[in-house]
Amino acid sequence: MQKDLDRALLEHGKIVEAYKAMYSGEPKRDWRTYEQRLALRIKKAGEEMEPLVEKAYSMIKASKSGEGQPEKVPVTKKVLVLLIKDIFQLSNRKMANLLAMFTLLTGIDISYKTVERCYSDGLARMTIHNVFVLMMRKKGIRNPRASGDGTGYSLTITRHYRSEREKELKAGKKDGSRRKTGRTKKAFVHAFALMDLDTRMYVGYGTSIMSEKDAFRKAMSMAGDAGISPQSVRLDKYYSHKSIVEHFGRDTVIYLIPKKNATIKGPAGWKRIARSYVNDPFNHMHEYYKRNNSESGFSSDKRSNGWKVWQKKDDRIDTALLCKGLWHNLLLMG
Repeated sequence: MQKDLDRALLEHGKIVEAYKAMYSGEPKRDWRTYEQRLALRIKKAGEEMEPLVEKAYSMIKASKSGEGQPEKVPVTKKVLVLLIKDIFQLSNRKMANLLAMFTLLTGIDISYKTVERCYSDGLARMTIHNVFVLMMRKKGIRNPRASGDGTGYSLTITRHYRSEREKELKAGKKDGSRRKTGRTKKAFVHAFALMDLDTRMYVGYGTSIMSEKDAFRKAMSMAGDAGISPQSVRLDKYYSHKSIVEHFGRDTVIYLIPKKNATIKGPAGWKRIARSYVNDPFNHMHEYYKRNNSESGFSSDKRSNGWKVWQKKDDRIDTALLCKGLWHNLLLMG
């Protein structure tokens, strides 16, 4: 078995070329109608958004201390403010000015500083999490054919995650979340999404200032808490290590490409991955490359919601990214 794995890994490049030649005729996205479809999806999401947020907040049982000033803006309105602000990529000041124009319609009249503080509201963050859960229940997602991938959102204007990540990989660096400029400064924040391939919706979403693997663990935790147990999952080489099987159930089929120095030693789940790759490489590659849907999902997210996070505090950065992940699902509700 080890010799077969070594031979397959040695011939991996040829297998990939043959695979791409076989499936090169698959249909591509029609970008001419993309903007029209996006506008319709935003309209549909707007209709679904408020009822979902109200129901998600009703799932929270919070005791009131009776101390301090009463909240100027209800929690559900805070969540709506954050979501509207994100989809239209507005600054805090522009969002506050927009709300001032529609005070009679929205019932919200707040300053740009209040908008920023909404990102730190714990109940708002819990409500956003609950909306994720409600959408999964509404779609009846329990045992998805899943795909997982991570990306980064820039915390600076001048640095783009994809180009910086490519530079770091060439230089052999392991983590692009921080850079040195005389002192430690955050350049990127990581996000990981576990996607249901049938609906293209995120069934697990995690964020982290520290690393993509930390974001992955949070995404798996969200999926587990929602009762999601993937029947299969596709991950890139970053997760090609034997301990990956510990994050999934015994019956979950995992598709990934083993590293060049991989061995068959390890748990039964890892042996099953190696056996699938060796015995039927074309089918294995066909399933593995469905992971491209995750890459396309992040590309779509950044196109519709922007590739930069403007918040500076860690908890607010986390909330901003959760809004981007939530919008991905809202736009697929129709």
